[in-house]
Amino acid sequence: MSQHYDLLAIGAGSGGLSAAERAAEYGKKTAVIENKTVGGTCVNIGCVPKKVMWFASEISGALDDAKGYGFDVKVNGFNWKKLVEAREGYIKGITDWYGNYLKDSNIDYLQGTAKFIDAKTIAVDGVNYTADHIVISPGGYPIVPDVPGAEHGMTSDGFFALQEQPKRVAVVGAGYIAVELAGVLNGLGSEVSMLLRRDHFLGSFDAMLRETLMEDMVNAGVNIMSRINVENIEKNTDGTLTVHCQGGITLENLDALIWAIGRAPNTAPLNLDAAGINYTDQGYIPVDEFQHTNIEGIYAVGDVIGEAQLTPVAINAARRLSDRLFNNMPDRKLDYTNIPTVMFSHPPIGTMGLTEEQAREQHGDAVKVYQTSFTAMYHALVEHKQQTAMKLVCVGADEKVVGLHIIGKGADEMLQGFGVAIKMGATKKDFDNVVAIHPTSSEELVTMR
Repeated sequence: MSQHYDLLAIGAGSGGLSAAERAAEYGKKTAVIENKTVGGTCVNIGCVPKKVMWFASEISGALDDAKGYGFDVKVNGFNWKKLVEAREGYIKGITDWYGNYLKDSNIDYLQGTAKFIDAKTIAVDGVNYTADHIVISPGGYPIVPDVPGAEHGMTSDGFFALQEQPKRVAVVGAGYIAVELAGVLNGLGSEVSMLLRRDHFLGSFDAMLRETLMEDMVNAGVNIMSRINVENIEKNTDGTLTVHCQGGITLENLDALIWAIGRAPNTAPLNLDAAGINYTDQGYIPVDEFQHTNIEGIYAVGDVIGEAQLTPVAINAARRLSDRLFNNMPDRKLDYTNIPTVMFSHPPIGTMGLTEEQAREQHGDAVKVYQTSFTAMYHALVEHKQQTAMKLVCVGADEKVVGLHIIGKGADEMLQGFGVAIKMGATKKDFDNVVAIHPTSSEELVTMR
């Protein structure tokens, strides 16, 4: 006889854990299924280790800047392996905590690969489990292109497995991951080339953000190569790589090539057809505003739905789902509009709402934009100047703020508070009525004219 649960979550990442945790708080019998490591991509090979590496890169930049403030700093070297060991120790602490937390919360942890038998039954490595409610949140995996020699490159997973720093690196891609890894490696002293299929990266971002960032990355030494398509990769006898691109362009003697061309949902092993669950050709699972799939009692959250693929989004959607299912909150759901997000580039980006282009497409002449660009006070005394830029996108006679875009030192920390204001429907007048905090970069957001 199979074991029965009130809620069964597929994937012990942010979405699955959050759904099970909240259901358990309501006294429900819950379990999570995971075929890798508890915590999912974010904790193990995503946002958490990425942020550690970003901090290291920021410290490297601060050491360079120190002489501008009167410090005579001698750097004896940088130990990549020591950083990785410390990072992995930190992550192990998190995963160990999760293990204890699940036990303390009476959440069963089922190690293995989930496979649907029918709409109420999941097999985990040959053992069947049933549930009234099943939440699908298996996350995704990095895509590797179908080109000769692609196996000689690595994905972001491989980057976090590196025990030695690659000195010469090519990063292929134009999204979050490509930009962040290129920035980290460059900041830590690697020679980095970015290979873009189009003219620029971050195509979904406001033009001000990507243009400012591209200029700064070039100034920082990143070799950005536009309109480049990789044809094949050769591994040389000394272990280095030669990358052949269209148009006769060749990159030689690379220590590593990183594929950062996107991610795909990890749905193939789940046998969705057995439960009658609809999915796209790419493997994404369509849901309604309440995270419902087409099958009653089966839901999907996180990267697998293909929308707003961010850890906090998965957490919030999952918690609201369990609130609705088990706490008599029938209207509880996540609002997917105006989600703030940060990219840990160099300098960092904070962005929320509509880009200027999107706003003009939707609202035409009702759009008014406020914009500023300046050198932040921190950079006044240092050799390497970074540009800070900000934009408010407003709509209508009351100038409701529908978009906020920031790039520059501290942008990652600025956005959260302003995000609350925009979510509440703030107008430009509301921004203007706030007394500025001086001297800060963020004061520009409430003083723009």
